[in-house]
Amino acid sequence: MKLSKMSKDELELYSFTDLATMILKEENKSLSTPEIFKKICKLLELSDEDYANKIGDFYTSLTTDKTFILLDDATWDLRDRHSVKVSLEDETEDEEDLTETEEELDDELDDMADEDMHDMDDDSELDDTDLDDVEDVEDLDDDLTIIDEEDLD
Repeated sequence: MKLSKMSKDELELYSFTDLATMILKEENKSLSTPEIFKKICKLLELSDEDYANKIGDFYTSLTTDKTFILLDDATWDLRDRHSVKVSLEDETEDEEDLTETEEELDDELDDMADEDMHDMDDDSELDDTDLDDVEDVEDLDDDLTIIDEEDLD
């Protein structure tokens, strides 16, 4: 049944997205958000103030509803009228780029590992403790104190 033949009471039973779906099916072409919503407002006899207050929510409904697709020309259409084209060539090129990048990173890590190993052999740099200042390692033990958990409070 055409929307124009339905009564206002019948139309009010539908959500805005349901009405948008029916409008796009009847029109058989894509429409912009304002075009669709103006048609809905006309069908439901909504005022210009209602149009201004509700068009943002309507746009959000279109974007979250998987029934609709936003086209490059900023118009909406039914998703089932459009197919998604997947190109395997693009994915292959991306995978090759990733493989090359992985190999480059592995080479860099290998180079860094060799340098780090050389640095680790050099005892001149120790983390936070300089053992040259300590005459005997046993002196370190003398400075350590064990504290019970009860004493921590």
